[in-house]
Amino acid sequence: MKQSLLFTKTSKTVSAEETSLNAQFLIKGGFVDKLSAGVYTMLPLGFRVYKKIEQIIREEINSIGGQEVFMPSLCPNENWKKTGRYEILADDILFSAESKHVKSSVLNLSHEEVVSPLLKKFVNSYQDLPQYVYHIQNKFRGEARPKSGILRGREFMMKDLYSFHATEEDLNNYYERVKISYKNIFTKAGIGDQTYLTYASGGTFSKYSHEFQTLTGAGEDYIYICDKCRVAINREILEDQKNKCPECGNNKLREEKAVEVGNIFKLSTKFSDPFDLFYIDKDNNKKAVIMGCYGIGLQRLMGTIVEVSHDIQGIIWPESVAPYRVHLISLKQDKESDKIYNNLLDAGIEVLYDDRDISFGAKFADADLIGCPYRIIVSTKTLEQDSVEFKKRTEKSSELVKKDNILKIFK
Repeated sequence: MKQSLLFTKTSKTVSAEETSLNAQFLIKGGFVDKLSAGVYTMLPLGFRVYKKIEQIIREEINSIGGQEVFMPSLCPNENWKKTGRYEILADDILFSAESKHVKSSVLNLSHEEVVSPLLKKFVNSYQDLPQYVYHIQNKFRGEARPKSGILRGREFMMKDLYSFHATEEDLNNYYERVKISYKNIFTKAGIGDQTYLTYASGGTFSKYSHEFQTLTGAGEDYIYICDKCRVAINREILEDQKNKCPECGNNKLREEKAVEVGNIFKLSTKFSDPFDLFYIDKDNNKKAVIMGCYGIGLQRLMGTIVEVSHDIQGIIWPESVAPYRVHLISLKQDKESDKIYNNLLDAGIEVLYDDRDISFGAKFADADLIGCPYRIIVSTKTLEQDSVEFKKRTEKSSELVKKDNILKIFK
């Protein structure tokens, strides 16, 4: 992509309202635009990052049997009233949807009220179970005070996976598979070392639920880490757990701030009972389907990566989610830079090519802000040595690389 063709531009300043680091860098870098409180547009660079995060998640969930669908944002109030959540949430965070032709609907903040009646149409026998259904779709949450940039918004994209089982044992087995898949997702997204499986309140149906918490000073949660087991406990259950690790009993836990990037719950029959979602077992008995749910917020994950991976100049994207792998910078050497650009594209390497007629300093500042993993600089000085300057975003120093060896670096 030639940078001169991007309709977006970087900026040096951002509204004083944007106190979170992820919002500052993402807005300045031209990744997102704030429409209103908690509502952001994904701009071309940001959407490329988002799509890479989405694909990492999709591949992992597909690998554990997930079947992708796309469920509607609109849902009749009646479904939410059946589960009892309408009365609890309607006056707080649930968005109502009304028009001349549409009455008594809500904009979903999760999709249990949609997926349960959906599966009722297809599940009849124990032979129809288990099933694993997921989608990646926008959610709406009427946050009173959205904050922390894209970490907490009023409209956001979410991966919802719902599992349907005949037995608790089968749910438990799948739940463990999801734990592994989530660890893979966060590792591939570049934050695996900073992310901890965290024991949290389990509600009515199990002793614990689990969160995946990433260490960052921007986090809203406090977790207590057991370095022996590499798991953590959310502060909300620490006292109930008697300040001990639930896996090994270690009471020497260290406190850290963290942001939740994923969660998994055992739902039992909470959302199958209201919709009469049942199956007939081998003995011809009618039994309620047992459910689990598993969520990841995609913008929240994107914002968390920025909070974890940056320096004072800007973002340092992990290669797996970077908008482009290479930032090619021409310092008034466009003819030679064009050749390098086309060679990189022909080799299947994603390139952001700064061909703009602006100062050299502005180009370098934008490259630091945007944060692609690798940088190639073409200048009169380097071409005199039949070379280009090659630099990793994570390193301060650069090296000269012969033009003919550029592609070898990426192999």
